[in-house]
Amino acid sequence: MQDSTRVKAENAEGSAFSTHPATSFEYRLASPSSSREASPFPPAHVKPAYKALYRRRTLVRHNWKSGTPTRTTFPSSIPIAGNPNNGNHVVTSLQFDSDKVVSASDDNTISVFDMQTGTLRGNLSGHIGGVWALQYAGNVLVSGSTDRTVRVWDLETARCTHVFVGHTSTVRCLQIVEPENVNPDPHGAPVWEPAFPLIVTGSRDFSLRVWKLPMPGKDRDYLPKMPEHEDEHDPASMNPYHLRHLTGHTQAVRALAAKGNTLVSGSYDMDVRVWDVSTGRCRHILRGHTQKVYSVVYDHVRKQCASGSMDGTVRLWSTETGECKSVLEGHTSLVGLLGLTHRNLVSAAADWTLRIWDPATGACRHSLAAHQGAITCFQHDDDKVISGSDGTLKMWDVRTGEFVRDLLTNLTGVWQVAFDERFCVAAVSRNGRSEFEILDFGAI
Repeated sequence: MQDSTRVKAENAEGSAFSTHPATSFEYRLASPSSSREASPFPPAHVKPAYKALYRRRTLVRHNWKSGTPTRTTFPSSIPIAGNPNNGNHVVTSLQFDSDKVVSASDDNTISVFDMQTGTLRGNLSGHIGGVWALQYAGNVLVSGSTDRTVRVWDLETARCTHVFVGHTSTVRCLQIVEPENVNPDPHGAPVWEPAFPLIVTGSRDFSLRVWKLPMPGKDRDYLPKMPEHEDEHDPASMNPYHLRHLTGHTQAVRALAAKGNTLVSGSYDMDVRVWDVSTGRCRHILRGHTQKVYSVVYDHVRKQCASGSMDGTVRLWSTETGECKSVLEGHTSLVGLLGLTHRNLVSAAADWTLRIWDPATGACRHSLAAHQGAITCFQHDDDKVISGSDGTLKMWDVRTGEFVRDLLTNLTGVWQVAFDERFCVAAVSRNGRSEFEILDFGAI
């Protein structure tokens, strides 16, 4: 692994958000040499317990369908005296792993909770506006806010290490883009695109920006003074981490998706654009939607992207030629959310339904109808769809399209949901309070 891609936990007192003392363990961000140095074979003396693993996975799958999960409930923020919105705010972003839950909200905060207990480990403070975009990889977290800044944080130390200024309106979406080996010859030398990890941000200022992802603890900090007033000078031009400014959209950039050297953006100007990340060149302008574009996903295997719009349609586009391959019709209102796996494209709309499509042909496989309000969040894999709306969190069978069960009920709303093989984490509103629910389907 290259030195620039690792951040070591060397603080003998332990990290700010860790419940364990620091060790020699290296926290890694996937990069040109990550995960390729380790042998794929376990030591000879270790014999995987395949039967036990199979039984465990079978039990977990059963629990998802009909078992009773272990529940952990905790508030999404600590009440603050004098705050009129105490305990009741919108959770805008959610990500978790086996150790922690990280969330962002419209009250300017980024919070880190213990995954096992729900205990608040700490808040990342610095933004002076609502945080509407967030992603972390390893110990590096990137956030975007209505205060128009992009911030980079070191999760080991709970410190903001970089502040990127340049956008002139809300940073609405972002993604960490990690290098992909694009050499088709498995025996040949790797060819990495992009050459190093990047951040791509989209804003209501009609533009996107590309930044080099700094490594806290390795790259020098960058904490410039905030400009007191706007002028013709672009403050990002002085930033050594700023690489490109992508302009062309004529209204707010609402969504983006990137993989390797390809970036797809969707805008309120009704257009979808395909960009070359390394050069900033716009390869294609995809026109056809008749109202605002709210969601995009990129299918790098099929070299296509999908977009969802307020016009009620989903469109499939070739990212090679720019042609519209299919118009997926059936929704009757805003298609605000899209999700993609190799087998399925899933859309969620304000018409109270989700739809499962064949991403290769555009054929509608299933319409999921049981919610009583607009779909506010969902996630899916090759077995299930978990969706939130109207005070319930529902589970569906991807293969049959059948409603399986309610995972949560009697809620005011569901802000966000995320799951892995064992856990489901939901940010919900209940009785005037914003809370997290962790459902553990693997506990025995």
